[in-house]
Amino acid sequence: MKILLITYYWPPAGGSGVQRWLKFIKYFSCFGIDPIVYTVENPNYAVEDESLLSEVPVDLQVLREPIWEPNNVLSKFKNNEKNQSAGFLNPDPSFLQRQMHYIRANYFIPDARKYWIKPSVRKLTAFLKENPVDVIISTGPPHSVHMIGAELKRICGVKWLADFRDPWTNIDYFHNLPLTDGARKKHHELENKVLMEADAVIVVGKTMREEFIDRNQNTYVISNGFDEQVEDSEVAMDTKFSISHIGMMNADRNPKIFWQALRELIDENEDFSSDLSVKLIGKCDDEVYQSVEALGLNDHVNFVAYVAHKDVLKFQRSSQLLLLAVNDVPSSRSVITGKVFEYLQSKRPIIGIGPVDGDLAEILNKTEAGQMVDFDDLLSLKKMLLKYYEAFKTGQLLNHTKNIDRYHRKNLTKELATILKSL
Repeated sequence: MKILLITYYWPPAGGSGVQRWLKFIKYFSCFGIDPIVYTVENPNYAVEDESLLSEVPVDLQVLREPIWEPNNVLSKFKNNEKNQSAGFLNPDPSFLQRQMHYIRANYFIPDARKYWIKPSVRKLTAFLKENPVDVIISTGPPHSVHMIGAELKRICGVKWLADFRDPWTNIDYFHNLPLTDGARKKHHELENKVLMEADAVIVVGKTMREEFIDRNQNTYVISNGFDEQVEDSEVAMDTKFSISHIGMMNADRNPKIFWQALRELIDENEDFSSDLSVKLIGKCDDEVYQSVEALGLNDHVNFVAYVAHKDVLKFQRSSQLLLLAVNDVPSSRSVITGKVFEYLQSKRPIIGIGPVDGDLAEILNKTEAGQMVDFDDLLSLKKMLLKYYEAFKTGQLLNHTKNIDRYHRKNLTKELATILKSL
């Protein structure tokens, strides 16, 4: 079976998004699927990880097409701004940033990669005439790739599967975009077009499937997962009571309740203060730095820049406790951060801050890997942190994670292969 994957993010792009399809492609051959990748020739990646290039199969056919991105122009202005954000939107924008947000939200629909659609359709239409495939897959965001998939289905009559790594109109920052009524309507129209015209849709979580299923009955959950294993011999456990968060921490994800809980526990327990070490590995918004400084936690918090994926796994495995911070937004119940699956593999206890009835909470409960605490439940968070600390002091801070094999990338690829072959 031949498939064509259309993706903007491909190595050397870093972050969890690129790994979803890099890993699927790694295991496709086990299930009789021959992939071709179509991506950008001159990408503008916020984060790069050169180590991921070694995971691309040497015999994989990769097609590339240049892209013109207005982001490259806008970034020249953005780089002159003093206050930088770790997310798509700066929560405290300057006048210039407000204008940029407005332009980007209302003139670049579905997103700033829209100028890649027409040249991609031309190139791939010609390619598919000479090199037919059984299924086209588009993976977004950026959701412009779904527009490419829709056009190729219309022109070439090929089956099309749309993959939503993140929501579209229900993504965490959508409610904050300075959209006109017309632009908001256009986003919803395009989202509906993709959902209703695709032969199948895959999403990363149960709540997103519930949102899509009435518009496409062939909507399936294929979660993210874990793959590489770090051997115990490669990692020494931290001697401090270390709590690590992996990945970007934007303003919506800034766990203010966590910082407050640490401040109170430090004031109440001298040993806790001496033993505590927090590691934030990845880009953090200015607001996170400000929260840490305002509560006098600088001596306990270590900010670490982006590191290679292999080193991320070691950080996770050596930490005493792993922190999950969910974006405090209207769609928080559906948020499933990609890092949770590698957290599971690390077999370290997980403490999450977010909806106790959300998709992440369900994963933690089913695997017995940790617990979620609601955004404003300071008392429960303090009790949980103290419980873990006391277990650490007695050498009993262990993890009893179970039932995680279903999240191995090979098993997830098997599920995906079954869907593809049913189209």
